[in-house]
Amino acid sequence: MNMQWNLEQLRLFVSVAEQRSFSAVARDQRKAQSAVSSSIALLEEDLGVSLFDRSSGRQPKLTEAGSALLEEAREVLRQCERLNGRALAMMRGQEARIRLAQDEAMPFQPIVDSLSALAVQFPSLEVQLSNGTQGDVARKLLERRADLGLLFYHDQIPEALERRVLGSIEMVTVCGVGHPLAALDEVNCQQLAQHRQLLMAAQSSVYPGSEPASPQVWRADSFYVIAELLMRGLGWAWLPRNVVQYSGYQRQMVELVSEWTPPALVVELVWRRDEPLGPAARWLAERFAVHLQAIG
Repeated sequence: MNMQWNLEQLRLFVSVAEQRSFSAVARDQRKAQSAVSSSIALLEEDLGVSLFDRSSGRQPKLTEAGSALLEEAREVLRQCERLNGRALAMMRGQEARIRLAQDEAMPFQPIVDSLSALAVQFPSLEVQLSNGTQGDVARKLLERRADLGLLFYHDQIPEALERRVLGSIEMVTVCGVGHPLAALDEVNCQQLAQHRQLLMAAQSSVYPGSEPASPQVWRADSFYVIAELLMRGLGWAWLPRNVVQYSGYQRQMVELVSEWTPPALVVELVWRRDEPLGPAARWLAERFAVHLQAIG
């Protein structure tokens, strides 16, 4: 089969199928009706199928093959629009893609709100998202597998990365509703030390409060895994407030009044120093700052 069809033929095919009229499409396109009919006939010849049943009356009617190929044709035209949009954006200096790596404990709603606004402001931009621990985020940036990173401040961020503080998230002391500590009005360090503590794995984290306050410790590499263990009464933990407020955990945790909790987690935007941020990334950084400060 000799595929010589072109995009103009696809546009005419879709237009005739939608308007159900060769003559109406010819008027819209300022073409002779014979030219439109000829283009469709050439498309049918190239595809090897009849797209319209011309014996069904005055209005062209899609054949079974035409109905099956109509959405394919529409998708090809949509892809062309995306290609043109991204090329135009690049010509204007906008990056074609943003790869965002984020700490898995980042608050969900501010990130999604920011990305929703980005989609409206830069509709042709491609976005790739990935989640991981602090070390994962920095590593992806260093290996050029990410353009932007969202992580919590620590003093071991590589020198090759630029950083900007966006906001902070409070750490809270929590246990499951059935845990013995849940019955206390206030807890001190001696009382906490009498029960198992659930902590982030030392090799994957330098979060504030990563040092144990109890002689008995279980560790995991995710705040959300810690939360699941905590709800089963397996210990108490220091968790970011946004994790505690996750809808799936409601009424299953008790926030304890404690004489000491770790410092707040400081949210930072990080990127490579040798790759300046493009206009879309700079715009997204401002959205992150607005939405994250709102919860700080």
